[in-house]
Amino acid sequence: MNGEATGFAPFFGRDSRLLILGSFPSVMSREVNFYYGNPRNSFWRILSSFFGEDILLTVEAKKNFLSNHGIALWDMVESCTIKGSSDAAIKNFKVVNLKEVLQNCPIEVILLNGGKAAELYERHYGDIDLPYIKLPSTSPANTKPKDEIWYDALRRAFGKA
Repeated sequence: MNGEATGFAPFFGRDSRLLILGSFPSVMSREVNFYYGNPRNSFWRILSSFFGEDILLTVEAKKNFLSNHGIALWDMVESCTIKGSSDAAIKNFKVVNLKEVLQNCPIEVILLNGGKAAELYERHYGDIDLPYIKLPSTSPANTKPKDEIWYDALRRAFGKA
């Protein structure tokens, strides 16, 4: 059965310099009410490892981590009809208004987590004058190696390349 679902509000702070955009929260993320809630998703492991920190287990720890590192999170789809978690199952969607974040913090670069996020970003916001990097999805459905690609993008985003 398909159901209407709404994504999360953006997470950002006044000092957020990096914006990471996904497609839409998975079922598990919607259950825990925060981004990348599936423990098999490599997102939090990759970010924690990049900064040399312990894996983040609680939503509060994840929020503190993001704030401390100037990272904003959001998804490209605000609401949709979806069954399950697959990007291919996203139907009848509404795209977010990125101005909500871009006008409220000094974003310098955008990382796009997965093909659907990149497709929607380029279609709806490709004219924004900010550098962006398309990355492989951190979803457990993507079994291809991705850590080094993400580390490279994070090094570039944080000026450590």
